[in-house]
Amino acid sequence: MKKLQKLMLALSLSSGLAWAGPNDVLHIYNWSGSLSDNTIRQFEKRCGCRVVQDYYGDNEEMLAKLAAGAKGYDMVFPSSFVVQAMTKQKLLQPLDHRQIPNLKNVAPAYLSQGYDPANRYTIPTVLSLTSVGYNVEKLKQLGVDPSSWSVIFDPNVLQKIKGKVTVLDSSREVFAAALFYLGKDPNQASDADMRAARDVIKRAKPYWAAFSNASYLKQLAVGNIWVALGYSTEFFQASEDARLTKRPFHIGNVPQREGNELGVDTMAITASAKRPDLAHQFINFMLDGQNAAQLTNLNGATNPVATASQYFRADLKASPVIHPTPEQAKKWTVLRELTPKERRALARMWTEVKVSR
Repeated sequence: MKKLQKLMLALSLSSGLAWAGPNDVLHIYNWSGSLSDNTIRQFEKRCGCRVVQDYYGDNEEMLAKLAAGAKGYDMVFPSSFVVQAMTKQKLLQPLDHRQIPNLKNVAPAYLSQGYDPANRYTIPTVLSLTSVGYNVEKLKQLGVDPSSWSVIFDPNVLQKIKGKVTVLDSSREVFAAALFYLGKDPNQASDADMRAARDVIKRAKPYWAAFSNASYLKQLAVGNIWVALGYSTEFFQASEDARLTKRPFHIGNVPQREGNELGVDTMAITASAKRPDLAHQFINFMLDGQNAAQLTNLNGATNPVATASQYFRADLKASPVIHPTPEQAKKWTVLRELTPKERRALARMWTEVKVSR
């Protein structure tokens, strides 16, 4: 009997499905509000373990804490642009793909990106499109097309909505959008391309109401602004807020035909993880289509799990941002990490933009 038990335990460990109990704990360091209580309860029931979460507000906070030596976490959810910095600092451990059979459910378009070739350290989980959110009724009334970046950068269009437009207070996001508008790839932009983007931004700036990273969600939801350059997950929340409060308008969100930046949050296992076995189980759990769909239904995120769409809310299946066609998704770009020289040049140009009138 003991030999059989030993054999079963060995098999379970080799398959990544090690038995767990109520005293087994998976410690997660995560974005606030990104996982529903229901998702956590379902995983705890599945693995027979407990999940304990701590939260961070941005990547810099998370990176600084781990770099300072915090060792209490098994899993973390870094955005793509900090993954290379984390691997260089040896803050993440390589994944064992044999323990993640549901990896096959991830759409190939979202795998093996430049920030993590072959997905050695990370698996994508939540995707957000830097795009345009807008007041559907107002733009229809004015004859303004939100499916082009001209709604943010063309003075001929902006004069119709002057003072009702906000953009992110982020040099990388705004310059990337301007480069798309000019028909350039933000990952291959030359110095001349960057200067051209700077000039486009400076010409558009007088028509904007503000640079905003936070308030645009509420301002759009209550009707104070009509157009925003922001994140698709935020526009989803603004749309939900306007619907639930019965506003006399709707908030729309569309990709731009010139191209968009795709932000990727990933799942990773820390180098100091005490329970990498449970972390692998959690990653595999979140790559099940039904479980992955809970993320989209909660926060309106584009989902890399191809088998998730059948479980989306009916209204979300029609969204070209949340449920894009393969052709639409081809125009979405994950930004690469900038070199120190590029960061300095961008900072100088951003200062020029901010002080211009």
